[in-house]
Amino acid sequence: MEKSRGVVTPDSPAERALGLLEKAGLARSRDLERAGVSRTQIRRLRDRGLIERVGRGLYRGPRAPLTERGDLAEAARLVPGGVVCLLSALRFHGLTTQNPLEVWLAIHRKAWRPRVDHPPLRFVYLSGAPLSEGVEEQDVGGVAVRVFSAAKTVADCFKFRNKIGTDVAVEALRAYRRAHPKGLEAVWRFAEIDRVARVIQPYLEAVG
Repeated sequence: MEKSRGVVTPDSPAERALGLLEKAGLARSRDLERAGVSRTQIRRLRDRGLIERVGRGLYRGPRAPLTERGDLAEAARLVPGGVVCLLSALRFHGLTTQNPLEVWLAIHRKAWRPRVDHPPLRFVYLSGAPLSEGVEEQDVGGVAVRVFSAAKTVADCFKFRNKIGTDVAVEALRAYRRAHPKGLEAVWRFAEIDRVARVIQPYLEAVG
């Protein structure tokens, strides 16, 4: 039991909450409840500064660093079926100098879209192979984050060039070519899946 308001004792709600956050990095309210921490206890731990609320129903330890990739982990917790894509995926793979203010996520056209305060989310809608192919699972602070591969992301940039700009797509292709000089076949394969092969072909020929 807890002997005082400032002490974390064995098997206390604080210990259970902090143990979960240490392992997972982030936790939703329901994750904490499953660990034996009630909603009232969650509120008390937050008020005491032992845990920090970073979004609606999403918590982390008070010493967890605020990082760019931390936003990706938070987004993955909030939208488990989403895939980090476009500008956020380019940034993750080091294929752009841009620093997006939003986390770009690809979700199914009929998927539920949460309303959250943080991090800001930007959704694009896909289905079938364009949503399921080229997905990698990356560990970000103990959170499994689904991210499109570098090659798939480049193809997606041409698919959504009207949203992000053709110049960004071309910059991404050139950066990918420098990082993966023998990987253009993968970009072509994903361009076919995205049905933008004709669009990307002259650019691939130019950098090939």
